[in-house]
Amino acid sequence: MAQELEIKLSLEPGDLPRALDWLRARPEAAQGSRKSLVNRYYDTPGAELNHQKAALRVRQSGDQYIQTFKTRGEFVNGAHRREEWEWPLCGPSLSLELLADTPLGNGINLARLAPVFETNFTRQIVMLDDGEALIECAVDSGVIIVGDHQKPLHEVEFELKSGDSSRLLVWADRLARHCPVFLNLISKAEQGYFLAGVRMPAPAIIENAGDQISKHGDMHRLLHRLSHAWLEHGAVSLEGIDLLLLRRQAKACGLEQAFSDLAEYLAKGGALGGLLGKPELGQCQLGLLVRAQSNR
Repeated sequence: MAQELEIKLSLEPGDLPRALDWLRARPEAAQGSRKSLVNRYYDTPGAELNHQKAALRVRQSGDQYIQTFKTRGEFVNGAHRREEWEWPLCGPSLSLELLADTPLGNGINLARLAPVFETNFTRQIVMLDDGEALIECAVDSGVIIVGDHQKPLHEVEFELKSGDSSRLLVWADRLARHCPVFLNLISKAEQGYFLAGVRMPAPAIIENAGDQISKHGDMHRLLHRLSHAWLEHGAVSLEGIDLLLLRRQAKACGLEQAFSDLAEYLAKGGALGGLLGKPELGQCQLGLLVRAQSNR
C-alpha cells in the first residue's frame, strides 16, 4: 500500500498544448514517457464502492495490465491524498484474490463487481525536479466512456514522488499564471460515475477535515462548490460563504479585482461554464490556496 498526493487541473482543449509546452520548457523539467491508457472501473450493481468514495480499476498500457484500488482519501491544500494499492496482472481480467487484504475485502460481495465505465486517454509525462521536490506531471487528453456516451477529458495532474509536498501547489500556481486552468476536486472516477447516472455522496468537507478546514472554511466551501458546479454544468451557490473575507485574502495575493469580478458573476447566477478558459478562475483558486498554505 502506498499513499498518493496529487493536484488536478482541468483545461479547455485548446489550452492543453500550451500547458505541455510550458512544462517542457522549464529548466527543472525532463520529458518522460508518452502512453495510451485504457482504464476500466468496477463496482457492484448498488455502487457500493462509489458510496465509500473508493475506486477500483484495471489499467492497460500496451501489453501491460495493472489493477489499482484507491480509498476515499482527503482534501489537503488543494491536493487529494489517498491510500493506493497496485498489482501487476497477466491480462485484463479483475483479480478478486488481490483485494482480500484491502479495505474493500470487508463488507462488499466481491463476486458482484462488474465494469461500469472507462477512462481512456493519452498521457504525456513531464518530470519536475526543483531541488525541493520531485513531481510527476501527467498531461492527459482523451474521453470517459459509459456505453454509447462520452465525455471529453483534458487534465494536468501534479503528483508528488518525493520531497516537499507544498511544491505541488507552487507549480500548479505557476502554470495557472501562464495559461487558464481550473482546480478540479472531481476525480476521473467521480466523473465516470456521474456520466453513468450514479450520484456521488455529498462532500462532508467542513466536518471531517480538522483545524485547517476550520481556519479556511469559506475558501474550501467555495472550491468544492465550484468543482461540483463544473461537474453538473450548473450555477454556484455562495450561501454561507464570507465573500468579504475571501476578497481580503485575494487582495493580499494581488487578486482583489479578479476575485471581485468572479464573485459578482457567480452571485448573479452565472454558470461556471462561462468562466472556464478564463485565467482569473484558476489564478484565484490557486492564489488563495498558496496564501493559506503560507499562513499555516
